[in-house]
Amino acid sequence: MRASITCALVATTALTWVAPAMAQDASDNGAGAGDIIVTARRTEERLQDVPISMTVFNQEQVTARNIVSGNDLATYTPSLSANSRFGAETAAFAIRGFTQENFTSPSVATYFADVIGPRANGGTAGGNGAGVGQFFDLQNVQVLKGPQGTLFGRNTTGGAVLIVPQKPTDELGGYIEGSIGNFDMYRLQGVLNVPLADTFKVRLGFERQKRDGFVRNRSGIGPADYDDVDYWAIRGAIVADLTPDLENYLIARYSESTTNGTFGKIIAVNAVGCDAGVDRSRYPLPGSPQVNLPGQTLASTASFLAPLACAGTVARQRARGDGFWDVESGNADPFLKIKQWGVTNTTTWRVSDTVTLKNIASYQQFRQKQSLLIGNDNYTFPASPNPAWTGLPFTWVGVYPAQGLANVEQATFTEEFQIQGKSGDGRLDYVLGGYYERADPLSPFQGTYSNISYVNYSPAPAGLGLPAGTLLPFLATLSCSNVGQLQCTPINTFGSPQIPSLLQNSLTRYWYENIGFFGQATYKLTDQLSLTGGLRYTIDKTRAQGGTRQLFFFAPNQYNAVCAANNAVPAPSGESCVSALPASSASQTTKKPTWLINLDYKPTDDVMLYAKYARGYRQGNINASNTIPQGWGPEKVESYEIGAKLSFRGDFSGYFNIAGFYNDFSDQQLAASLIPSPGSTASPAQAIVNAGKSRIQGFEIDALASYSAFSLGVGYTYLDTQLKSFIPVNFPGYLPATPNSDLGGPLPLSPKHKLSLTPSIRLPLDESVGKVTISATYVHTSSQVTSASAVTPFGTVPAFDLLNLNLAWNGIAGSPIDLAAFVTNVTNEKYYTFLGGGWQSTGVEYASLGMPRMYGLRLKFRFGAMAD
Repeated sequence: MRASITCALVATTALTWVAPAMAQDASDNGAGAGDIIVTARRTEERLQDVPISMTVFNQEQVTARNIVSGNDLATYTPSLSANSRFGAETAAFAIRGFTQENFTSPSVATYFADVIGPRANGGTAGGNGAGVGQFFDLQNVQVLKGPQGTLFGRNTTGGAVLIVPQKPTDELGGYIEGSIGNFDMYRLQGVLNVPLADTFKVRLGFERQKRDGFVRNRSGIGPADYDDVDYWAIRGAIVADLTPDLENYLIARYSESTTNGTFGKIIAVNAVGCDAGVDRSRYPLPGSPQVNLPGQTLASTASFLAPLACAGTVARQRARGDGFWDVESGNADPFLKIKQWGVTNTTTWRVSDTVTLKNIASYQQFRQKQSLLIGNDNYTFPASPNPAWTGLPFTWVGVYPAQGLANVEQATFTEEFQIQGKSGDGRLDYVLGGYYERADPLSPFQGTYSNISYVNYSPAPAGLGLPAGTLLPFLATLSCSNVGQLQCTPINTFGSPQIPSLLQNSLTRYWYENIGFFGQATYKLTDQLSLTGGLRYTIDKTRAQGGTRQLFFFAPNQYNAVCAANNAVPAPSGESCVSALPASSASQTTKKPTWLINLDYKPTDDVMLYAKYARGYRQGNINASNTIPQGWGPEKVESYEIGAKLSFRGDFSGYFNIAGFYNDFSDQQLAASLIPSPGSTASPAQAIVNAGKSRIQGFEIDALASYSAFSLGVGYTYLDTQLKSFIPVNFPGYLPATPNSDLGGPLPLSPKHKLSLTPSIRLPLDESVGKVTISATYVHTSSQVTSASAVTPFGTVPAFDLLNLNLAWNGIAGSPIDLAAFVTNVTNEKYYTFLGGGWQSTGVEYASLGMPRMYGLRLKFRFGAMAD
């Protein structure tokens, strides 16, 4: 079936309207002072005429900021944040506090060439379309803020990110670009545009980038560095004008990334006297060196692991004098491998001057394999009654792809039909359409292995002088030489061969079906006053199957496998637990309307005032990787926004846009930490809960001013979020779920202030020399919560400031050669991007590290039409 869908997609000539978003800069210095043209409402409009709060970057601005992933884009965009806990390639977006947690559907949809990113739902985050290999040869990137559900389909409560590639043109030309930099970075790009005929145009492009990691591994185990870059991407596009009014636009793309992944740095350990290696200027421990939290007892995993981290990793860091970007990893073979490809076919028929039809069909595949240590640790077993076990390596929780499977893999097919029209007098514009999406497993299952350290009770060993039958806690874990081959040795603190150690095998598969019917229309009540209304009805169907088996090791490489949900059921394979248990499958269907009402007033062409009310909706979902599949319901939001857009012309030109917003959430989907109850062999987990009520309010400013050769861009967001109520949720085998936000406190990934300043000046040189422009970008991001204080006293990422510089010399001495020098994070700011929230589980807190200073040179040779 999949092959037939792909062939049909390439050949399709059905019809709809979804024009690509375009940002065209009419200014001479490339700073964006001219009229920027966008199609955020599916028609070409000036940015200043669109009653939507949005940020737009053209390709020059993307290149100057060295944006290669969604994580980079979030760094420079007010209101936009990213959760990069599992790596920049898997970052998930958040806008205005609308977050995407692991297992939830995105709250911010990512589109490439008007097609939403492929589904990616598994044991580790998949990014859902915001990965590397997409940010070259673009028309623009648009960040739309606030609910966009009427025209942009599923799960856009927070907004949408539109990545729009360059379309083939009727001119022969292209370019080759190369960059080099520190950390042995090199980057190559190439584009060739060929008009094979007046009615048949082809555009081909590639990108390759490789860079050493900036996080240095000092353990001597595994790779020398983490957070490296190693990807390549290719893209091809064909535009065929079948008739003067019928166009077919085909895009095919493929990308592949293979890196060591990311690894966090220990910043605090909950053990008496353990101050070594902890940055007290940023994270002073409250009260005393020992902090006891609810659920952390003498029989907790933390009571065993924190002293080991203190005496091990932290002591070694202190002895070596490790720097900020130095870590110690115990993973001998870490990796993050992502493969993604897709085909999009868009056919446009201009039926008349007032009606246009378009059809957009796509097919995409996504595969991800990842090996990582959830606790970012490097433990060795302490002195043991069994001398053979002393010094063996182990981890708290590891994640590895199950043998022959990927952690995440999904195929997604979409079909969208639209009718765009307008009335003969030009007062009415409308869009009507239907949308269908289906995502299926690529393989019978996606699967993970997880070696898990757990604490339980057992009668005290003889020789301790305790009464017979006295129960004492013990730590049981596995020391594995090859998890994928199940080559593991069971070890425990009692030295007893009678105590099993645990490896968990989770298999999952997901089916998604989404159907939507929508319409949106704008009517000019007067020449200055317009009313827009939109309505969408969405049907979301989710089905999931999951089977978790537990492999109890009693001897090296020997285990007894049973189903986690019922230990009486033997499990020779993971499929045994899927087929044997009725609870291993679950389904969910939700049907919701969303709508939009907008009133905008334009007293002049350069002034617009607007007020908008919208209902947003995000579907519920299912986590099939839990012992028993867990589901959660949809969330909805009532969104209110007022704004103004002002334009300036003449010698002093630019624009000033401001928007204020208020969002009222019901049943918001938030992540919650699940800590196993004392005596439970359940693994630490993350659950998604419907959090009750919350609110998000604030305002945004987006401005640009140009005078002569100087320009200044300003972006600012003030964000005030609050979790207003929370309905407690209990899960068998765990302590009460703790959401990653405190009741009455701010929501995760919602910095109160985010400021971006971009000054640019073009030097007054003769045209024969070329155009020389010096620009800078300064970004301030205030502190933001990643985990609730009930889970960790280190749940807030401190504020940080970044400064970038860029020197561009275009058209050197009249030639088609451009040269640029760039520096990012000029001051070498030491900052964190995410905090792990492992304090309650392990007594150890770690942080994901931001990029240090990066610098380099970029050389571009343009030929043909692009040489002008």
